[in-house]
Amino acid sequence: MNGGLLVAGTTSDAGKSVVTAGICRWLVRQGVKVAPFKAQNMSLNSFVTREGAEIGRAQAMQAQACRIEPTALMNPVLLKPGGEQSSQVVLLGKPVGELSARGYHGGRQQRLLGTVLDCLAELRGTYDAVICEGAGSPAEINLRRTDIVNMGIARGARLPVLVVGDIDRGGVFASFFGTVALLSPEDQELVAGFLVNKFRGDVSLLEPGLDMLRDLTGRRTYGVLPFRHGLGIDEEDGLRVSLRGTVRESAVAPPVGEDVLRVAVCAVPLMSNFTDVDALAAEPGVVVRFVDRPEELADADLVVVPGTRGTVRALQWLRERGLAEALVRRAAEQRPVLGICGGFQVLGEHIEDEVESRAGAVDGLGVLPVRVRFAREKTLTRPGGEALGERVDGYEIHHGVAAVEGGEPFLDGCRVGQTWGTHWHGSLESDGFRRAFLREVAAASGRRFVPAPDTSFAALREEQLDRLGDLIEQYADTDALWRLIESGAPQGLPFIPPGAPA
Repeated sequence: MNGGLLVAGTTSDAGKSVVTAGICRWLVRQGVKVAPFKAQNMSLNSFVTREGAEIGRAQAMQAQACRIEPTALMNPVLLKPGGEQSSQVVLLGKPVGELSARGYHGGRQQRLLGTVLDCLAELRGTYDAVICEGAGSPAEINLRRTDIVNMGIARGARLPVLVVGDIDRGGVFASFFGTVALLSPEDQELVAGFLVNKFRGDVSLLEPGLDMLRDLTGRRTYGVLPFRHGLGIDEEDGLRVSLRGTVRESAVAPPVGEDVLRVAVCAVPLMSNFTDVDALAAEPGVVVRFVDRPEELADADLVVVPGTRGTVRALQWLRERGLAEALVRRAAEQRPVLGICGGFQVLGEHIEDEVESRAGAVDGLGVLPVRVRFAREKTLTRPGGEALGERVDGYEIHHGVAAVEGGEPFLDGCRVGQTWGTHWHGSLESDGFRRAFLREVAAASGRRFVPAPDTSFAALREEQLDRLGDLIEQYADTDALWRLIESGAPQGLPFIPPGAPA
């Protein structure tokens, strides 16, 4: 078998990432050696592979669905927005520069098509099947000429295309039909059919519409996936806590102790790796919320200042909203604060930035004895160590180099009283360390909170991926899906006018 499939969507957030992960988990259960692929990803939620390459976290989670190690080949182009008009371009896991949207789509993107096709070919030469994820919609007619992630990659690698639509939003039939009808004849030849996502209710009521859709387009629907809460794997962007829904709906997740712990996460601009707090939300009795006003910190037992692609901008935002003053006051009152990556830098005394914001010398909040200088070379590592008597693993993605000039050592950062700072993302996924840290927070807050002794974040992720595989196995036509992956799009699919504009 040397199969492949592109999972496209009628819109962003139609469910491409979770459907791709679900198909990957279903295939690996069948004994298929499978890998994920996304040619180009725009996300501030990234991960570091073992070889030190930066890729989107969604592809790292899809690799976990495949039960393999993620590599740079699985996400050769990563765009990390730095504002409304520009992004850092990460190519094969390493940053290669900043480009405006016009500059990228004006020529640079198309020149990368050969690179992404080479990466895909290398994966297809290693694995039995590669399940590719598109981006946005394949019918973005203004971007088709330079597309390397939707029909551009499908045409280049002759991949069949499955279009996912989110019926919970409404208008799914029009979206399916319109997506096909705005593609060129050559592109339409590869669009095999549709997959309905997030359906609620009696599927028999939907079937007449599916029959009419087939009559109109000549293309079948490969499945209707029901709406399920808490199935989002690591999101690309947005204020989401992807595992919180799963745990909150579980009947076995009441608080172990007498109290809950309230965690407030400052929703800083250009927030990156916000999934760091998923592991906190996975703990029974821990309530996580994102906040943007100082009064929302008042009842929090722990405040997290997360990573950001714009440290100086986040610092300004905190000051403008009064959150900076509230954080300084919390630190002085010995109330727990945790800064991660950019959030760690914000808590320091001084920032020298001629790279990210080019703002030069900027005063930090001054609650940690740390001075930060931004280097042009990005740090991309997978450190490990010990803290609070427990083993900890994490990953680092940052330009800021921190000189720690005091305090107690903490994960290559430092701790002063109840204020903690580290560049390590993912440290809270280490179960023993997370429990020890939460015990410290509870003691400092005077809460009778007890961490659950058996919460395994890795096991929760596996359960989530298995649920995605279950959805594909139970609600998709897996025989037809198998044929599609193995043999490509059916021959003789009709052209739906008007097609793409000239």
